[in-house]
Amino acid sequence: MADTRWVNSGDSHVIEPLREWVEELPERLHTVLPHVVVHDDHEDVILDGQTFRRRRPSAPRIEFAEKSQGPPSAGDVTKRLTDMDAEGVWGEVVFPTVGMWSSSYRTLDDHRTIVQFGNDWLKRELLDRSPRFVPAAQMPMLSVDDAIAELQRCAGLGFHCVHLATTPAVGVPDYNDEVWEPFWANAEEASVVVSFHVGTDPVDFETGRVRGPVHSGPGDAVLNYTETSFTGQRVAMKLVASGALDRHPDLRILIAEAGAAWVPALGDRMNEAYAHHSPIVLHPLERSPKEILFAQIYATFQHGESAPLVAAELGYRNVMWGRDYPHLEGTWGHTQQVIDGVYASCDARVADRITRGAFAELFPHVGEPPANDWPAGADGADAAEAPTA
Repeated sequence: MADTRWVNSGDSHVIEPLREWVEELPERLHTVLPHVVVHDDHEDVILDGQTFRRRRPSAPRIEFAEKSQGPPSAGDVTKRLTDMDAEGVWGEVVFPTVGMWSSSYRTLDDHRTIVQFGNDWLKRELLDRSPRFVPAAQMPMLSVDDAIAELQRCAGLGFHCVHLATTPAVGVPDYNDEVWEPFWANAEEASVVVSFHVGTDPVDFETGRVRGPVHSGPGDAVLNYTETSFTGQRVAMKLVASGALDRHPDLRILIAEAGAAWVPALGDRMNEAYAHHSPIVLHPLERSPKEILFAQIYATFQHGESAPLVAAELGYRNVMWGRDYPHLEGTWGHTQQVIDGVYASCDARVADRITRGAFAELFPHVGEPPANDWPAGADGADAAEAPTA
């Protein structure tokens, strides 16, 4: 297409067809599946026999219970490539929607069954449909052993990316615990990218809130959306400080929708902690925390003005753009304007790395996007490499 700058996206979503799933799943699982009952000013979220109420936004939005008022392919995967072509998006990581609630289940066997069913659906509808789709297979969150088994199964099915909640389910050890070591080892051996998408913390159904800091009162919508970004940072800290990434240098981690400008600052803070508290560090590292973060953590942003500058000026090469399709805070409808802004804010080599190269490094099987029809940038450069630290 003329006047299209082709890019890759490290963050998007698919809305699973729950009505079709109900027809295929055993009846006992019908009430286990997440669904939403919409009222005038609120909605009830029902999951695994649990219910909590949340305030409805005043503007129309995409309901994850299949009520799509957004892009044509939000609830119809057959139209997804058409939507991608219209926006100049070549390859994209596709996260589930129902799967975002994975750490909130309580029933082990039912959860395992639904996860496997959902991943088989992702394979059939996305993975097998086009190499341009990189679906993130959902992992069971109630058992580390189940997560390891599903990781191995999905790797065998051809998945290149798996998805964990930013915080494990209640009662499951956190990611800095050694119980997760076989999971990291299996992911590294299979060359599977392990992704964490913000907004996936377990929900406390007694209070109707996620387990963690929740704000109310003036500004709560902005405060709570911003708060989700910190969960992605905490995951990165745990994997670095525990030595998990240091022991598995070929393991790649994708932190989706947490922004990217935080990585260098977090690296500085962790370096300071490691240097001055080394006598009490239980697991000495072969590399500095910042070096590990820069090498193995990939972070996506959609609109942030600081992310391209971090890549250009501070040497963090693993900044990735993501369109967060089809969510309200995503770029659907103005993707090309956003990408034009990325190229205008930094050297074209850095912009290419952000919008094409970092993604291709994680998922080379997707193939190269079409050559950009627009000029590469003010300096005429079109190399896919950004300066290193």
